[in-house]
Amino acid sequence: MSLGSGAGVSPFVQISRSDWAALGRAAETPLTEDEIAQIRGLGDFLDLDEVCDVYLPLSRLLNLYVSETQKLHEVTSGFLGQRATRTPFIIGVAGSVAVGKSTVSRLLRELLTRWEGTPNVALITTDGFLYPNAELEARGIMHRKGFPESYDRMALLNFVADVKSGVEQVSAPVYSHLFYDILPGERAVVTNPDVLIVEGLNVLQQPGQGQSVALSDYFDFKIYVDAETADIKQWFLNRFRKLRESAFTNPDSYFHRYSQVPFEDALNRANEIWDTINLPNLVDNILPTRSRATLVLNKGANHTVDSVLLRKI
Repeated sequence: MSLGSGAGVSPFVQISRSDWAALGRAAETPLTEDEIAQIRGLGDFLDLDEVCDVYLPLSRLLNLYVSETQKLHEVTSGFLGQRATRTPFIIGVAGSVAVGKSTVSRLLRELLTRWEGTPNVALITTDGFLYPNAELEARGIMHRKGFPESYDRMALLNFVADVKSGVEQVSAPVYSHLFYDILPGERAVVTNPDVLIVEGLNVLQQPGQGQSVALSDYFDFKIYVDAETADIKQWFLNRFRKLRESAFTNPDSYFHRYSQVPFEDALNRANEIWDTINLPNLVDNILPTRSRATLVLNKGANHTVDSVLLRKI
C-alpha cells in the first residue's frame, strides 16, 4: 500500500527490516520466550526474532523520543518563565481489526518499562469508551459497533486530555470481550504514567462532528499497523476459527452461539461480519488515517513486519 501519490512524494522514509533490525543489535532483548508467549495475541505471530528485529529498536526510539520531548518541554517552560513539570508521553496505536495492534501495544508497554526513564507505562484500549450495548441498540447502531459513532468520543478525549494535563489519577471504563459489552461499575485507573499507550481502531482520526480538537492532537508519537486487506481478512477468519474452539465455547460468551452451529455456518457469518462491518470501517475510517502516523509497521502475509515507514523530520 503506497503512502505517496507520486514518485518520491511521501512524508516517510522506508526502512527495510534488515536495516531496521541493525539499529537494535547493540541491545539484548529483556524478554523471555515465556513472556513473549503471554504477550502474543490469538492468531498473531510473535517470536524472539520479531521482538529483536522490529520492536526492540522501536522501543529504544520511543524511549529517546520520551527523553528528548521532556527536555524540549523543560526548555519551553523556561523560555516562558514557567516552572517545568513532567508531562506524560502519549503514544497512539491504530490499525484494523485483527492486524495485531493489541499485541504491538502490549509488547511496547513491556519493552518500554525496561528502558531507563520510562518505568511506568500504562495501556488503555478505546474499547472501554464504546457505548454500552443498550445505548447502541437505542441509537440503532449496534450493527456499526467499532465505527467512530459507536464511541463516546468526548469521554475518550477528556480522558486523554486529563492524562496529558498531569491529572494525578484518571480512570476509564472497562470493556469485556467475553460479554462484548462495558462492565458496569468497573474502571481502569491510570496514575501519573511516564508513558500512556492508547490503542484502538480510530485513534488517529480527524476531529469528530462538533469537535475542534482530535484525540491524536494529544499524541506525541503515532503508530499505524498496516497490511494488505486480503491478509487482514484471512487473519480475522483464522482468529474467528480459533475463538470458536476456545473462548466461544464458554456459555457466558456473547458469541457462544457460533460454537454451537455447524462450522460452515459459523464461517459464513464471520465472512459476513468482515464484509459488512470490518471492511467498510477499515476502508472508510481507519485506512485514511494511516498517513497521519509517525511510524507505520508494514506486515507481510505471514504476520511479520517486512519494513518500517518513519516520518521525515
